[in-house]
Amino acid sequence: MAYPYTHEKETRVLSRGFGDPATRTLAGWKALEGYEGLRKALGMSREEVVETVKSSGLRGRGGAGFPTGVKWSFMPKEKKGPHYLCCNADESEPGTFKDRELLRWTPHQVIEGCLIGAYAMQAEHVYIYCRGEFFEAVQVLAKALEEAYAANLAGEDILGSGVSIDVTIHSGAGAYICGEETALMNSLEGRRGLPRIKPPFPAAVGAFGKPTTINNVETLAAIPHILRHGGEWYRQWGTERSPGTKLFCVSGHVKLPGNYELPLGFPMKELIYDVCGGFHEGRSLKAVIPGGSSVPLMNAEECESCTLDYEGVVKAGSMLGCASVIVMDDTANVVKQVRRMVDFYAHESCGQCTPCREGTQWTARILKRIETGKGTEEDLDTLLELGVQMTGTTICVLSDSAAAPVASSIAKFRDDYLALIRRGERVGAA
Repeated sequence: MAYPYTHEKETRVLSRGFGDPATRTLAGWKALEGYEGLRKALGMSREEVVETVKSSGLRGRGGAGFPTGVKWSFMPKEKKGPHYLCCNADESEPGTFKDRELLRWTPHQVIEGCLIGAYAMQAEHVYIYCRGEFFEAVQVLAKALEEAYAANLAGEDILGSGVSIDVTIHSGAGAYICGEETALMNSLEGRRGLPRIKPPFPAAVGAFGKPTTINNVETLAAIPHILRHGGEWYRQWGTERSPGTKLFCVSGHVKLPGNYELPLGFPMKELIYDVCGGFHEGRSLKAVIPGGSSVPLMNAEECESCTLDYEGVVKAGSMLGCASVIVMDDTANVVKQVRRMVDFYAHESCGQCTPCREGTQWTARILKRIETGKGTEEDLDTLLELGVQMTGTTICVLSDSAAAPVASSIAKFRDDYLALIRRGERVGAA
């Protein structure tokens, strides 16, 4: 059985090497046309590389979905000092496990994408910022980077082109907030991982005070394929506004959880019932969190016609985010699941902004009170009011991320709350 199993409906572009130890090596990656994208890019002007990425329609895979080529074009054209590219490998969003697999199975794919991006933006140094818990992935990545340097694919005068790009792997200390791009840069500089007020934006004043672009691992992993084959080739998958393939991290109550690479626009029901094997006998769909724990919950009715692309999920009442699809069947108690999410955000808040520092803690306490059968219906109004005060009032969106699942769960699964409030039940279900 392939890694750990595959489905015939998958379109394996980025995940082609998953499960094959050979692709961790330079020889194995070259066997899959590895570094041909870099070689081609070095023969093009920097502007041509950016335009190729723009033509592909690639959107950031870290959650925001902002067009990658457009983001690259924000970097200053005239150099007055160093430029930097940061690869955001601080994958900490609950339910997300795609970037880790890209690093541990196809590290050269990520390195190649970083080098192409750095060339396009005149960056002479790439920092790959890895989540502190990624012990195995960092070891695999470090070994691959040594191979790249030894083969003159990184460092001085890459492939005789006259272009020099250094790559540094930097491990964080396990703080969720450092996945936010400005907190990542502070951490990289040796400071506390606190988000910065914007403007100035990173493209103007980023890491070490210099122009910087931050891209997600999956975003950069797509770049070598786009450079090898062209923007139109990449558009053969997905939709007009959401082109390409996407790694979907599926977890929860489905029979076959895992990473699946599918074209954007893939039907959610088909992912759950066909690709992931549906539910165990006698169980039915209750809720889905389509983009990691920080997006609104969807009920079964909203999932019926939802397509998994940026526009389709918004139309269905949520956001695609980083495509971490958490599925709950009818045995799940939504109050417990939301409380667990808010506990996480309360623990991971950096404490810099009062609405986040206080709001996440109070929200967690109230949810715990409801969960243990000591809540009141007035608590629901208090939770909603807290959510309003926590949304759009802080430097980063961690506070918003805690508020979104609470508000959506009260709106769509109010009966779960009322059952605990009115009967004083304790939650024992999964």
